Amino acid sequence: MTTTPPLDGLIPDALAPRTFRIFLEDYDLPVDIGFHDFEIGQPQRLLVTVELWLDAAFFAGRDDAMAAWDYDFLRQEIARLVAGRRFNLQETLVREIYQLVAARAGVTRLRVAARKPDIYPDCAAVGVEIASF
Repeated sequence: MTTTPPLDGLIPDALAPRTFRIFLEDYDLPVDIGFHDFEIGQPQRLLVTVELWLDAAFFAGRDDAMAAWDYDFLRQEIARLVAGRRFNLQETLVREIYQLVAARAGVTRLRVAARKPDIYPDCAAVGVEIASF
């Protein structure tokens, strides 16, 4: 059995990775959100995106699940956060997701966005975003 030789030392410095990003894009979930009378108690579609940049030491360096950042954490914790709860503002939900992820070890930059895709017929969505950059 032949193995591929490692390429360590062959990548020019100019092409060395400088950022390590993991993301959850457009997580589609029903959320009881909004402050208008017609929104209260009527879950709406919300699309949540989380992008996080990691310190290289926290980005999987080998093909091993134990070395990987846990994507399931993002989905499960966001679902847990919105389950059985209502929010008046997208800003509140985004801030809470931001705080949840920012507290994790190895996160160096973070962007969290949420958008309602079904609000206006002439707009793709309305939303908010918080970022560390």
